[in-house]
Amino acid sequence: MIFDQDQIALRDVARRFARDKLRPDYQKRESQPGIDRSLFKEMGSLGLIGVDLPEEYGGLGASGVTAGLITEEIAYGDFNVSYMQLLGSLMGAIMHRHARPELARSWIGRLLAGEAIIGLGLTEPRGGSDAANLQVKARRVGDEYVLSGEKTSITFADQADAMILFARTGRPDEGARGVSAFLVPLDQKGVQRTRFNDVGSKIIGRGSVFFDDARVPVENRFGDEGKGFTQVMQGFDFSRILIALQCIGAAQASIDETWEYVKERQAFGVPLAQYQGVTFPVVEFETQIAACRQLCYHGLALRDAGLPHTAEAAMVKWMGPKTAFDAIHQCILSFGHYGWSMDLAHQQRLRDVMGLEIGDGTAQIMKLIIAREKIGRVAVQYATESKK
Repeated sequence: MIFDQDQIALRDVARRFARDKLRPDYQKRESQPGIDRSLFKEMGSLGLIGVDLPEEYGGLGASGVTAGLITEEIAYGDFNVSYMQLLGSLMGAIMHRHARPELARSWIGRLLAGEAIIGLGLTEPRGGSDAANLQVKARRVGDEYVLSGEKTSITFADQADAMILFARTGRPDEGARGVSAFLVPLDQKGVQRTRFNDVGSKIIGRGSVFFDDARVPVENRFGDEGKGFTQVMQGFDFSRILIALQCIGAAQASIDETWEYVKERQAFGVPLAQYQGVTFPVVEFETQIAACRQLCYHGLALRDAGLPHTAEAAMVKWMGPKTAFDAIHQCILSFGHYGWSMDLAHQQRLRDVMGLEIGDGTAQIMKLIIAREKIGRVAVQYATESKK
């Protein structure tokens, strides 16, 4: 992928911010109870959140490829902070396309400035991958919807200012056709939140959000009632590619550190880099990460051209986190006993990227999507019929 001069200039801004500001304290931030919002505000002031959103909201009107560049560079310095760029692009795009103009204006500007965090309320306790079979209810009463139920495995659950919530407004047997989407402020009566003790991504946090007759005005609904799921889910091909680039950025940081280590570390009187048994495994993952990166930018280029990219997005969503995890694991082994130390960042990157082998669609679901794109509905026919 060849980038133009504007993309390179913006990438360099993100690179300096990531490596000078974020990378030195990546491990230190993990012990903090939550994210330092001043980092998000600084990102916003540099134009590094939601770069693909229109200028009327404070975005740059840049391409999806450019958004990918920023995401990867930020993740190189801090995997967790890069979530803000991803959420800026995803949530901002959802609101821009489907929210009422006044609602979009009131939230997107704050999001892109790093002044607001907006979470995604899709997953529920009874099923993550069965995303259309939702139980959280939104019951219309006059000019409001009354919300009841639980969302779980929500990124930024206890820190988000608002949530794009998917809730059932139709009958339970309507599936995706009975689901609507809403922008729900989380600082209101009837909302309670918890935080999980996760393996990784600790400063971001994950938890449950409970709605006990919380209320949201009709004006906060996205699009027509009962069509929120099919309308909004169209944007998830984009976020899946950005997720892969998050993982690639983290893996590249560990690979680069490993190259420096094997040049300096000596064994039997020569640098480790002289031993092919040491360098070849790192070379293999350098190659695999480069290949995955190219597929990511190819998928984003297809998106920017208005062409189908669902299969490419699903490919990198399962391949990116797995390849990144395996690459970082190899970096730990390449460091030997020193690599087993909590003093190095490899172990934290390993734990951070592992979560995205689960979140936002497992490898199995992504492979079903790819098969469906290649051979049609017959790829999922058995699974569908077995539920009848």
